[in-house]
Amino acid sequence: MLILLMAYYASGELFSDPRGWLITKLIILPGIIIGLSFHEFAHAFVAEKLGDNTPRLQGRVTLNPMAHIDPVGFIALLFVGFGWGQPVEIDPRNFRNRRKDELMVSLAGVVMNLLLAIVFTIVLKIYVTASGSWPSMDTLGGMAGEIIFYIIWINLVLMVFNLLPIPPLDGFNVVTELFDLRKYDWWYTVYNNGFIILLILIAIDFTDRIMDPILNFFLNIVMGVLF
Repeated sequence: MLILLMAYYASGELFSDPRGWLITKLIILPGIIIGLSFHEFAHAFVAEKLGDNTPRLQGRVTLNPMAHIDPVGFIALLFVGFGWGQPVEIDPRNFRNRRKDELMVSLAGVVMNLLLAIVFTIVLKIYVTASGSWPSMDTLGGMAGEIIFYIIWINLVLMVFNLLPIPPLDGFNVVTELFDLRKYDWWYTVYNNGFIILLILIAIDFTDRIMDPILNFFLNIVMGVLF
């Protein structure tokens, strides 16, 4: 089902303008690699700091993209516009305060994406000030500016998408810990069928309708501070 969705999203531009499609994918690629790698690293780093060495034992406390990239999630982000990395495994029994510490681990990834968006907005501001113009695809320097912009955009996408309260996304873990949802029988049904639910919501464009206004809101805030 996900393969069909990716084919559907890619087919229009790919066949109408294959060169433009390829250039666009190459430009957003650094944003995907940076966003996914830092997102999963943040989960692993915070988990270790809170007492769980499981991520360290599995080689996840690193910024090496090869340790964090999930092939399906990577391709989905490249073609569909939102995706995920290889989930960081944790052992909550190692935490001193299970609910609070799990909440902090769940939020670590999206907070990292927000920080990256802010940092690269500053970089973009420096670029625009130095060049005297907004990035354009017409020049090599302009393409570099476009790459910076898409690093900002992809990190905001990862932040908003992962905050959706749908398993296996971070947002589901956040609401689980905030409201102690494991005490309800329905939680396990939703958790076990989360990926199917997520695919259905993607297929009916529900995620787009929810994410687009939130993404534009955060983009306007981040950009509005410096521009």
